[in-house]
Amino acid sequence: MSAVLRFGIIGCGVLGSFLGRLLTHEQEGLPDEARLTAVAGRDPRHTKDAADALGCDPLTVTDLLARPDIDAVAVCTPSGTHAELGVQALRAGKHVLVEKPIDVTPAAAGRLLRAARESGLTLGVVSQHRFDPAVRIVKAAVDEGRLGRLTSLVVELPWWREQAYYASGSWRGTRELDGGGALINQAVHLVDLAQWLAGPVTEVAAHTGLLAHQGIDVEDVATASLRFTSGAQGVLLATTAAYPGRTARLAVHGDRGSAVIDNDELVYFHAARAGERAAAYGAFGAGNQVADILPRQRTEPVRDRGGLPYQPHRDQIADFCAAVRDGRPPLADGPGACRALEAVTAIYASARAGTAVRTHHAAPTGPAAGTNAPERTSP
Repeated sequence: MSAVLRFGIIGCGVLGSFLGRLLTHEQEGLPDEARLTAVAGRDPRHTKDAADALGCDPLTVTDLLARPDIDAVAVCTPSGTHAELGVQALRAGKHVLVEKPIDVTPAAAGRLLRAARESGLTLGVVSQHRFDPAVRIVKAAVDEGRLGRLTSLVVELPWWREQAYYASGSWRGTRELDGGGALINQAVHLVDLAQWLAGPVTEVAAHTGLLAHQGIDVEDVATASLRFTSGAQGVLLATTAAYPGRTARLAVHGDRGSAVIDNDELVYFHAARAGERAAAYGAFGAGNQVADILPRQRTEPVRDRGGLPYQPHRDQIADFCAAVRDGRPPLADGPGACRALEAVTAIYASARAGTAVRTHHAAPTGPAAGTNAPERTSP
């Protein structure tokens, strides 16, 4: 295999085109590790336009998977097709990086994990926020015990999507290909981060609703209470019905410290120092240590034409390339993505049943993480 990982992208929509530009953007450094060779899509004209813009070959999916000069495939198609295409790519001898979510059902995700295990090839799932500098700081603090025992998390995604967003693709807002609405499509990143920090979700109690949009069969509001294996408890709000849209926020609290990430930025951090004691009734937000732990000089991140910063995706692709080279799992791997999907499907199951639901979470190295159905329990 070439020292440079040669990619083919399946899917020429917003995310496929973004990854294509990232793989051809010399300023961000990836051409030393990865290179775009070809793209494939359903519409030949759209595929050719995308290939011309990216300076690569336009192919059908069959031809892309048969190309010997493609080492890895990025699957950037509707969510309900991720496992099917990922399995095809693995069987064709390609490493696979699929967009989030890994698929829309635990059964489909399990098929993809089994195919990766049987092939011995690398499977990664796009979870670029694990590579945000703010998240890495909080993750290190949790792992080092600087926040003490985690006690609670708050996951808030109060976004807005116009009705035109759901009309922009025939698959959007469908249970079959989108899997759900605001929760699985938009908030799955925060669900992944919450479990990365506090351990797998073990139990949920949830409600969902369609309150501000028409003509779709998925939710635009989801709320849930969560329990994690660490013992921490959490609350979640995921919505695309919060006009005009606010920033996503993840708050993590422990008995020796707290951290708040808002709009991918670390806005509050406090870890107790040796001998420190807070006032009996708390600090009410005082004692912010962010200025002490962040670089004094910070530059605005380089962004793609659509506004997405390159850095998190760039670092994830670099980690994926290193995982292929070193024969290790990538930081954002299949089992982790299955745990995020399992928590999401448990929330949907709880909302339908009107009762709490327990999950069957898999160990990080489990061979078929996320393949079990949620189990209903009494409130």
